Amino acid sequence: MSTGPGADSAPVHKSDTYSPARTRDRRSKGTFSSLGIRNYRLFFTGAIVSNTGTWMARITQDWLVLSLTGSAAAVGVTTALQFLPMLLFGLYGGVIADRYPKRRLLLVSQAALGLCGLTLAVLTLTGQVQVWHVYLIAFLLGMVTVVDNPARQSFVSEMVGPGRLRNAVSLNSANFQSARLVGPAVAGLMIASIGSGWAFLINGLSFLAPIAGLLLMRTSELHKVERAPRGKGQLREGLRYVAGRPDLIWPIVLVGFIGTFGFNFPIWLTAFSEEIFHVGAGAYGFLNTLMAAGSLAGALLAARRGSTRLRMLVVAAGVFGALEIAAALSPAFWLFALLLVPIGMIGLTVNISANSAVQMATDPVMRGRVMSLYMMVFAGGTPIGAPLLGWVTDTYGPRVGFAAGGLVSLTAAAVIGLVLARVGGLTVAVGWRHGHPSVRFVPQERRESLATAA
Repeated sequence: MSTGPGADSAPVHKSDTYSPARTRDRRSKGTFSSLGIRNYRLFFTGAIVSNTGTWMARITQDWLVLSLTGSAAAVGVTTALQFLPMLLFGLYGGVIADRYPKRRLLLVSQAALGLCGLTLAVLTLTGQVQVWHVYLIAFLLGMVTVVDNPARQSFVSEMVGPGRLRNAVSLNSANFQSARLVGPAVAGLMIASIGSGWAFLINGLSFLAPIAGLLLMRTSELHKVERAPRGKGQLREGLRYVAGRPDLIWPIVLVGFIGTFGFNFPIWLTAFSEEIFHVGAGAYGFLNTLMAAGSLAGALLAARRGSTRLRMLVVAAGVFGALEIAAALSPAFWLFALLLVPIGMIGLTVNISANSAVQMATDPVMRGRVMSLYMMVFAGGTPIGAPLLGWVTDTYGPRVGFAAGGLVSLTAAAVIGLVLARVGGLTVAVGWRHGHPSVRFVPQERRESLATAA
């Protein structure tokens, strides 16, 4: 990380040299500029279909577990099992993603995800499903995701090139959140009308779309990326690389806290729907849709920005935690629902800012391992946070559980913001600006000059 006034910006690593094509990429602006690339357009289109099915399955899975057990903690266990493999084996997935062609890895992983969805559909439609079946399939989904996540994250740069990487990362998030607008609402209607099994069936079949998109890609148009050769010590090499880069390690630590304690919405929304506001599956799907609307807005706004600042990441994380605390204390359903929109928007800002900052600051040959560490910390903490906050929610109530997640997120943002300021040679300046109180991070030399002048 830079130690001067520009320390709040994520630098692009010097090894990313420029070429004329990449210079043109950097000049390509616009919210949807990456969709001008055919391979990415195929990837994006297939993802819309599979992401919609995935969101239908997520909502249906949580509601099914709650129906089978009556326990918010059981929902937390299901979520934990799905992310446990990322915690245990995530770094090895990054080694695999750096070593083998990512398009081929994605063909295998997407097919496996579809098979898991179809298996759960058959069990549910035949009336044989038990909670341990859901637990097992959640764990298997997590095992596939160990490879799918770093391969998919790092494959983006091969499709669009470094110049449009941030835009493509933002559009991927917009894609995911667009599906989140449709999936939960459709799932809620299907659960109430024809049952959970059909939602699982649609999810399983939806993976045919990304598989078709990958098969139709023109491999000659992919950006060539050096692959790591087979050898010993590649996992340790990736860890040493991140450990020596403050501009990588601190954003990863921050999203680790946010992901572990602040993103347990399956637990909180089911608990608030059942225990606080006493609404059904349709209203539960509506709450998820509202959060998705905010997330989509946040992703589209991020797609328009040309740079990533760590200052923005820290501020967004703090606001995210404060909004969660406010939602936890909401006395009325309408106010709780309304607050989910900015929570979704700011939550996506945190995720996209951290993701793009880490990717753009990483050497291409190391990107799979770094992104696997990023996803391991962000999603792999769920096996710790989900059961813990599920127990807090069951024992002390949904309001306490939700507020606890927000408080941890707010505290992490404050502490890591101070650490980043210190690493960057910044200090806090408190005073008046344009007639209003002002709290800013300024270079240490400027603070000393201001004090001397006073």
